[in-house]
Amino acid sequence: MEYQRALGRRIAQERKRRGLSQAELARLVDRSVAWISQVERGVRKVDRMSVLEKVAETLDVPLSELAAEAPVVAATNEETPGTAGLRLVLSGAHSLQAMLHTTPVPAIDQLKPRVDHAWELTHQSRYVELTELLRGLVPILESAARSAPAGQQAEVFELLSVAYQTCSASLAKLGEPEAAWIAADRAISAAERAGSPLLMAAGAFRLGFVFLGARHFDQVEETARTTAEALWFLTDQGNVEAMSLWGGLTLQRAVAASRLNQADVAYEHLSRAREMAARVGEGRNDYNTEFGPANVALHEVAVAVEVGDAGHALRVGAAVDTTSLSAERRARLAVDLARAHAQRRQVDEAVAALLEAEAVTPEQIRNHRVVRQLVSDLLSMQDPASSELRELAERVGA
Repeated sequence: MEYQRALGRRIAQERKRRGLSQAELARLVDRSVAWISQVERGVRKVDRMSVLEKVAETLDVPLSELAAEAPVVAATNEETPGTAGLRLVLSGAHSLQAMLHTTPVPAIDQLKPRVDHAWELTHQSRYVELTELLRGLVPILESAARSAPAGQQAEVFELLSVAYQTCSASLAKLGEPEAAWIAADRAISAAERAGSPLLMAAGAFRLGFVFLGARHFDQVEETARTTAEALWFLTDQGNVEAMSLWGGLTLQRAVAASRLNQADVAYEHLSRAREMAARVGEGRNDYNTEFGPANVALHEVAVAVEVGDAGHALRVGAAVDTTSLSAERRARLAVDLARAHAQRRQVDEAVAALLEAEAVTPEQIRNHRVVRQLVSDLLSMQDPASSELRELAERVGA
């Protein structure tokens, strides 16, 4: 957009006026050289006021002058189908109903396939169908967990925990951090009542995604670090499920560090996760973490994009084998590759990657804040916009 180019030109002008190189400015504002270069070229936004304040202070320019070139752009606030329904799932007094009214307990072998299906819908970003499933399933599980014979209660609480995890994961992706946090907390509580420490760790893993989506990066680090430390003795003993959870938590720490522009810290976490992934191997999906070598590569792409290393992101992305990953993760990789192409002003390649993502998970892509903003940025780079880009912009509301 024009305001991005205007802001970039102003920052470059003030940097040169002070006799600073891009590398020197990058060091002073705690950003990468690639980030400075992309901002000055107008291909990357300064999307946080705190960062803009630091740039203004470093260049000795009134913040009001830079802020005038970087207006806040209102995002489309139309609610994604399924969002309201998932909030309602959490709003019902199901546990109170279960405590006061005993009901027949369905057989475990009838409940587990429905919980497994909830994860399938979550990974496929089919939120409307997930809502319909959870509306009926959560009250049944809440009741069954309290009405089941003592010998079965732990197993039912495990299923209840997993159901709440699917709710949390979906709400986090839908941009509903408060509701997602409630669902994750209920998942952890149910796991504790089941006496399952690994399932509690899986709930903490879901909570990490909530904090990432809400940009609470210090909370991501604290949750992931303390949970990983608690799991370490199990990973040291070769418990593969614990290793998968530890690896997933370490990847969350890498992403959080990259969003704080702590590139060295992020790549260090990636290196440790890669070593663990080699021990775990492909073909596993413990606690729906999808942790393994392919998922580490996917996160390496995401980290590289965040720190402005588009070339590295594209090289890693071209080599990763995504056949073992869910549709959601494959689409996420395509979006990150589109972001990398956008950083290089390769509009047609970025659009192709987004169309690939849309073909995999259309509901997720058409209702994703990052995608909407990315498409808006691509429209500003290509004049006139191609028919594919215009049609995509219409579908995502850009």
